[in-house]
Amino acid sequence: MLTPVTRLNPIPSSNNQRSMATAIDSQAPSNPRSGPLAIALGDPAGIGAEVTLKALASAHWSQPDQQPLLVGCRRWLEQSYQQLRSCSDSPLRDPATLEIVDLPLDEPISPGVSGPGGGAASFAWLTRAWELVQSGHCRALVTAPIAKTCWHAAGHHYPGQTERLAELAGVDQAAMLFTARAPHGSWRFNTLLATTHIPLEAVPTALNGALISSRLDTLLAFCGRFNSTPHLVVAGLNPHAGEGGRLGSQEQDWLAGCLRQWQQQHPQVRLDGPVPPDTCWLGAAAAWQGQGPGPDGYLALYHDQGLIPVKLLAFDAAVNTTLGLPFLRTSPDHGTGFDIAGQGVARAASMAAALETALELG
Repeated sequence: MLTPVTRLNPIPSSNNQRSMATAIDSQAPSNPRSGPLAIALGDPAGIGAEVTLKALASAHWSQPDQQPLLVGCRRWLEQSYQQLRSCSDSPLRDPATLEIVDLPLDEPISPGVSGPGGGAASFAWLTRAWELVQSGHCRALVTAPIAKTCWHAAGHHYPGQTERLAELAGVDQAAMLFTARAPHGSWRFNTLLATTHIPLEAVPTALNGALISSRLDTLLAFCGRFNSTPHLVVAGLNPHAGEGGRLGSQEQDWLAGCLRQWQQQHPQVRLDGPVPPDTCWLGAAAAWQGQGPGPDGYLALYHDQGLIPVKLLAFDAAVNTTLGLPFLRTSPDHGTGFDIAGQGVARAASMAAALETALELG
């Protein structure tokens, strides 16, 4: 059941926090092209604070018109900052210079030690950040990682943040796309997932022609921002894309026909597939290394099929981008990092990329 979302109260000012000029209007249009980014700080026992403060230490984010709005616990963030200063050589943004929607923790939480308290906090922070964007106060949403097990322990039984945001926005499905700029040239590596957080055994029954066509429409809309005649590639489900039905029949039974029909309706697109999964991303690997242009977009049929090549090639650069919502949401492509939380060693490149992507595309 959808948790009721209450209208935000005006945020009080303090010595360390600039007050908002006006209270948030819950009737304002969603997805504005102006306003700050909203950042939900994720599980407080993880590396969300660290990667956020490191990413925001860039001079770019010190400009008056680029100031984000953070959603989390101010005291926890300030304590995290002091601890990280003692163990990290990387520049850190001082929380005293940031505007924060302060939702205090109900109990102290130590780095790397999470549970229901961390799940409850990260769930509340995400919900409030969504409200900021949906109300029109913020232009896009950036989310630090959460722990699904901690959400479940707190009584919030969602597969992840994507599904919670889809419910809040009132959409049937939101799509997960991972995007990264190649280190050489201007090529952008884009992989969309047809299915997301479901067991592997459930994937074949979840897939159908209507879903694939819908996901291809979504992938085309995104890749069309950068190329009006994109090259899209669809992975097969089975080893060797079924090898003529000997290793699985889905490709023959419906997938190939679905792709032919979609191609006929979109003649401006070059569509390849179903391609054997073990060779599907070879073009991306070459393009990532600067060896010519790669396809504009890939459609993976299940979570790990798409995420293994993405994280292998672009772990520090890839951004989880949620499509299908009335606003843009981005997130780093890594998890909570409980094993390294509070040690000052977390890399912030993916969080920095998530912020830049939200600013660019939101």
